[in-house]
Amino acid sequence: MLLDRALYLPQSWSQDRERCRAAGIPDTAPFQTKPMLGRQMLERALGAGMPCGWVTGDEVYGRDSTLRRWLEARHQPYVLAVGSDQRLWGEDLRQHRVEELAGRLPRRAWKRLSAGQGSKGERIYDWARLPWAEHDGWEHALLVRRSLEAKPEYAFYFTYARKQKSRLKTLVSVAGRRWAVESVFQMAKGECGLDHYEVRHWRGWYRHITLSMLALAALTVLRARKKKTSFRKVPLSVPEIRPLLTFVLRGGWNGLEHLLHWPDWRRRHQFLAQFFHYRKHELSLLPT
Repeated sequence: MLLDRALYLPQSWSQDRERCRAAGIPDTAPFQTKPMLGRQMLERALGAGMPCGWVTGDEVYGRDSTLRRWLEARHQPYVLAVGSDQRLWGEDLRQHRVEELAGRLPRRAWKRLSAGQGSKGERIYDWARLPWAEHDGWEHALLVRRSLEAKPEYAFYFTYARKQKSRLKTLVSVAGRRWAVESVFQMAKGECGLDHYEVRHWRGWYRHITLSMLALAALTVLRARKKKTSFRKVPLSVPEIRPLLTFVLRGGWNGLEHLLHWPDWRRRHQFLAQFFHYRKHELSLLPT
């Protein structure tokens, strides 16, 4: 579910005040980077009492040291992606690229863990954790993800959490939540028209995005209420709930039984396809 929104304005726009006024952009809206906008949305959510166990984000936010320090000042745990060229101080009092530090890790440092369910089953990678600082019971660490291919790809994360919560399995679970966030954006675009707009005004953009978010929230709540499903069927999806809701609100030429026939068939067959696909994927990960 999406909680907040903010329109990113390129610096070329922000500097052209005449163009901004024509689009209804307030003079009080200066140029702000994406991390700055992200911090504002976090401040609104936390200020409203929204519970927040962890903050996670991609490299755009992980590279921003100001955002990281702000989260640390609030003692807000995070797992933020960083680039391979990000640097850390080593024991030799020199800065080293994180990819260089990952290359030095011994074999015993790696552990194969799932980052959660994906479209093809469990998302299995090799993971390693390298603590690099600790203060008042809070630990900074470098989390490294390695794919299972012959020529593996790497991903890197800066983490911050209480030492007792800074466990590899916990950090991997948080890092894997970004996949769910991306899925929500794709769902909102496909089912609620999040990106289906042709607006030329500041207020029009905010109205469209807000209504799209509200529609997604309503569909998500309806799906959550139907989460418990019958045996050997996958739950109803948001794309299937939308026409059902339309039928309830507006009616239609065909009866509800006809409308439910296709989702019921799809859910039964997808359950079987998903079961065997996941099992095949898990067997392929076993050592030979």
